[in-house]
Amino acid sequence: MNVIESIGIHKTYTETAVPVHALRGVDLTVTEGEFTAIVGPSGSGKSTLLNIIGGLDQPSEGSIRVGGTDITHMKDSELIDFRLQNIGFVFQSYNLIPVLTAKENVAFIMLLQKKSKEEREERAMHLLKALGLEGRENNRPKELSGGQQQRVAVARALASKPKFILADEPTANLDSSSTANLLDIMAKMNQEEKITFVFSTHDQRVIDRAKRVVTLEDGVIKSDVSQEKISI
Repeated sequence: MNVIESIGIHKTYTETAVPVHALRGVDLTVTEGEFTAIVGPSGSGKSTLLNIIGGLDQPSEGSIRVGGTDITHMKDSELIDFRLQNIGFVFQSYNLIPVLTAKENVAFIMLLQKKSKEEREERAMHLLKALGLEGRENNRPKELSGGQQQRVAVARALASKPKFILADEPTANLDSSSTANLLDIMAKMNQEEKITFVFSTHDQRVIDRAKRVVTLEDGVIKSDVSQEKISI
């Protein structure tokens, strides 16, 4: 099953005196259960592509289909609801809500989905335990290390039971130990639960663990390589 289809994606920024062509006709299909890294130098267009796939930005030309649904021309209100139900996000800056505990941060997206309190509590605790955060559920972000905060962010992304997870430079602020631990957890969830992950990254540690590496350069795909199955 194709969970992501980008067809002829162009993105041109015209806010500056000279237009910036961030993407120049990108065709990319991601199937269910992939563990894919989108790589390339700064300015290659990888974060722009991830934002367009996630409905956070719109292409200048082309179309995006998520789980068979064309999201290219959705209204903002429709996109907000669609993202809520279908896409999980993990950012390098964590984006946790400072005044909420780890459990409350994970449960918040399920509150927006109007899940029952019992379901929110049960799933939040299950995910935090799976991510090695049992006993930390009542800590606020400032009481957690960077690696722990990023694991809370992953739990939050998983909480909504999305079709796939987009991770934009998720290891950029983590040390080697925290990165290895986070990638172990993501790889396990990918293998055992068939959760689809798409990373935008320049981190070789992530690239080495990916099953597929898509290289962007100057807004076009330069290579698309399948690698050996990751180990955990």
